[in-house]
Amino acid sequence: MPSTLLETHEYQGQGYQHLINSPLWRVALMNYTPDQLPDQITEFQRHDETDEVFVLLQGHCILFLGEGGDEVTRIFAQNMLPFTLYNIKKSVWHSHTSSPDAKVLIVENADTSPANSPRLQLSLEQRKEIAELAQRLWEAYG
Repeated sequence: MPSTLLETHEYQGQGYQHLINSPLWRVALMNYTPDQLPDQITEFQRHDETDEVFVLLQGHCILFLGEGGDEVTRIFAQNMLPFTLYNIKKSVWHSHTSSPDAKVLIVENADTSPANSPRLQLSLEQRKEIAELAQRLWEAYG
């Protein structure tokens, strides 16, 4: 079949990789990476110009969301269910952790970049809270 009719993409590496880009949006796959283990998460990120959609395709993933403007005042954790769309709203602080077999589909604006996606260092107390939340949710996962 001509590539002008259909493209196919796969990604087996660690972490995040853009796979399809259009003028307005892009699709990426995010796989497990050890730096996103709960005790390794040291910062949150937010996207100030776009929402970001996450879809768990396989494995297990927990989203961590931070309430607050210039600082995170409260942390929430959400176990992702497979094939459910999770829309992280614009300017919401977030991070994630996943199992080694996890694959997460991500859709976001094509112009999402470090210039419009600030990062925030977490306090030691916030890092401990993330580790505790993850442990509780991992136990619930089985």
